Amino acid sequence: MTSRGPAGRTEGRERLVALLLGGVAAVLLLSSPTWFAAGSVVVGLLQVLLGAVLVGVALFLHRRAGRR
Repeated sequence: MTSRGPAGRTEGRERLVALLLGGVAAVLLLSSPTWFAAGSVVVGLLQVLLGAVLVGVALFLHRRAGRR
């Protein structure tokens, strides 16, 4: 097994965190219609907003990990 060094480990971690955040964002965005159907519009909007923010952070981390 080869050692990737500190930069390689950081890149791998950033990519994994980006994938985790992307997965959480997908769950939030896909489940938000449930809140709208239940009449909780505020909760639905907050969930969509949080999902969008997490998608942005995930994309930022994924691109940052790919540049190194």
